[in-house]
Amino acid sequence: MRPRSSQSNLPSGISVRAELWAVFAFSASSSLAAIAWSWRHNALLNYGDAIAHLHIARRFLDCRFHTIAELGSVWLPLPHLLMVPFVQVYAWWANGIAGTIPSALAYLAACLGVYRLARHWLEEAAAALALAFFALNPNLLYLQTTAMTEPLFVSEMIWIALLLVEWRRCLRAGPEQANRLPGWIAALLVAAVFTRYDGWVIAFLAWAGIGIALKKNGSLRLRGYWIGSAVLVAAPIAWFVYNAISFGDWLAFARGPYSARAIELRTAHGAGPLHPGWHNPWMALEFFLKVSELDAAAWGNLALALAALGTAAAIVVARSRAFLWTLLLWVPVPFYAYAVAYGSVPIFIPAWWPHAWYNTRYGLELLPALALGLGFAAQFIVSGVRWFKPRWVRPAVAALAALVALNAWEMMRLRPLVYVEGTKNRQARLPFDENIPPELRRLLAERPGAPVLMNTSVYPELVAFTGIALRQTINESDESIYRNALAAPAANAALVLAFDGDEVDGAVRANPAGLHAVARYTAKGEPSGTIYVSDAWRAARRP
Repeated sequence: MRPRSSQSNLPSGISVRAELWAVFAFSASSSLAAIAWSWRHNALLNYGDAIAHLHIARRFLDCRFHTIAELGSVWLPLPHLLMVPFVQVYAWWANGIAGTIPSALAYLAACLGVYRLARHWLEEAAAALALAFFALNPNLLYLQTTAMTEPLFVSEMIWIALLLVEWRRCLRAGPEQANRLPGWIAALLVAAVFTRYDGWVIAFLAWAGIGIALKKNGSLRLRGYWIGSAVLVAAPIAWFVYNAISFGDWLAFARGPYSARAIELRTAHGAGPLHPGWHNPWMALEFFLKVSELDAAAWGNLALALAALGTAAAIVVARSRAFLWTLLLWVPVPFYAYAVAYGSVPIFIPAWWPHAWYNTRYGLELLPALALGLGFAAQFIVSGVRWFKPRWVRPAVAALAALVALNAWEMMRLRPLVYVEGTKNRQARLPFDENIPPELRRLLAERPGAPVLMNTSVYPELVAFTGIALRQTINESDESIYRNALAAPAANAALVLAFDGDEVDGAVRANPAGLHAVARYTAKGEPSGTIYVSDAWRAARRP
């Protein structure tokens, strides 16, 4: 039961279809069960970032000025574009299902990709164990019920590695057979570039590797490779141009007012390090590996060690250049070591100071590499059993399967780290979510269609929970209308929702005439919010 050196273990014809249908059924059942659980526990909108992603997708069409700038300046646009069709159903926008649909589909694709990738070297039992470890991960199962971007990016990483492996095998048989795959690989790399910034690193490494392989094979002059190169170079350039045109700074995503760097500086306290790992790549690496362990397994240290050993042994045993493409799945390790140290993306975990939860989901990007590595470790273990005691093979496989199931159960019992972070995130906003929308609905019932002046980027769910369109608000995306409303709030809006310290609050303090406060709301650790009613606004003066 050892990995084969050059041949794929993939079955053919009816057998492969049967296996993949079984994988699909297993993964779909797991996904639906997780969605039902999240729905029952009202957890689809726990993450503020998930709500923000839904908000960006919704405002792309539900806005006064239909410009590309509605996609925002920091987060890359593909996840939002994929949600645009679903957020047009108001109820799906408000309850989060609009984000669940693309995330769940990405999860299903990732499960199929993990199994197919594993089957290139692993026998059915070991590949199934790798799949089960990946698919039953409670953190991933929870995130695929939300509008977060990790399920999509994890799926893209897996399929990039899979297609590269299959392309390399085809290349050995001749350039003609390999010509059909680079187009799909380039499309996936572009998708990764427009999903998360680590996709830029993977895209460069993957396409450069293809170029090196083609050069060695004497096929570098293929027109398709150079067309793909032009498209891949154009993708990040397009993002630079978009930021320059829409926000006046080609690096607005990296240094603008909503960037990770700006948020880090706004939340900094004192003169010491801004967070653990700040300008310390070694500590940053430790934090990323630790959060990856915690996200992947109840016994994280053991899982990481076995996965690393399994991968290292597979490099030696498989003796296949195609296998080297799977090392792209380990790219998150150096990427996040750098990003935490120098990229203003701290990771906090409860076990280490400052004993908090922040960006714990980043560790899930290493889950495909861990699953594949553990699949190899399982195969080596079963091979050893088969060598010494052939009749113990089935009990050995059953024992390993039981360990995978026990790991998932133990993680659920301890509560998945990512879910805990999301729950704490939601608890901070809950007083606002429960109390402000009913009051806004009551006031708007007396003023049908009246505009509400508010900054929708901080608590965008308040609009959806109130039951009004984004176009009924005057918000930061409305350019001159918003600026005019800030200059004279009472004259331009019937209702004003301001949170202490935001632009709207500053406008109310500078121009209070004609406004009177009707309700004030507080939440622990959050700026207080106040609803004002305008005595000066008239229906004839609606924007």
